[in-house]
Amino acid sequence: MKKDIFKIAGKTLKSRLIVGTGKYKNFSETAKAVSASGADMVTVAVRRINILDKKKPILTDYLNPKKIIFLPNTAGCFNSEEALRTLRLAREMGGWKLVKLEVLGDKKTLYPDMIETIKSTKILVKEGFKVMVYCTDDPLLAKKLEDNGASAIMPLASPIGSGLGIQNITNISLIIKQSKVPVIIDAGIGTASDAIIAMELGCDGVLINSAIANAKKPVLMAKAFRDAVISGRNSYLAGRMEKKYFGTPSSPTKGLI
Repeated sequence: MKKDIFKIAGKTLKSRLIVGTGKYKNFSETAKAVSASGADMVTVAVRRINILDKKKPILTDYLNPKKIIFLPNTAGCFNSEEALRTLRLAREMGGWKLVKLEVLGDKKTLYPDMIETIKSTKILVKEGFKVMVYCTDDPLLAKKLEDNGASAIMPLASPIGSGLGIQNITNISLIIKQSKVPVIIDAGIGTASDAIIAMELGCDGVLINSAIANAKKPVLMAKAFRDAVISGRNSYLAGRMEKKYFGTPSSPTKGLI
């Protein structure tokens, strides 16, 4: 069987589950959940990271950036200027060039501003960044991002932190079919079954934060997502049976006594 390899911008990942590092009770819980998830890439909100107060703990005390890929993101940015400044700072701080771009357009829905997102993607790619881009589930706009050099397309399943799961399977399926770069569901996943659906559709991966961090037992939920992503990917690779509108016997009909 051909080996199923997951690559983003030249980096090979063992896990198709990417997890966020926000919203946990503390860094210790974050580290335990990341370990249980099996993820080898985590997102880090650059604007919310502690770099000034030496007395407070920092994420790198609990997660080793030499053993796990840190993906700086622009969470909390509402225009291109903020996003660009944040990622340039990330590059200066840690040399990071693989980044996640997120430019929000509305504080209530947290939907991405696609005009600012496309504008920012063009600039970042020209500056040598490898950009994974959070976007709406619009296939036309997703294609524009890819045409402008995005390293991964990251459509929302539903609003950030909503837990509503995939609301538009048709659009997500169209994005998957047209994309030559990885497609990773980035927001709105609520439970492990949502991740299975995303993977069975053919998504290359899923990014989860709130569904794990806000669970009653985050570490156990992280394990559930790890298993779900593996199961969903295997189901996709196996090829589901054809759908039929009438019943068919599960046993052979020939040679009946």
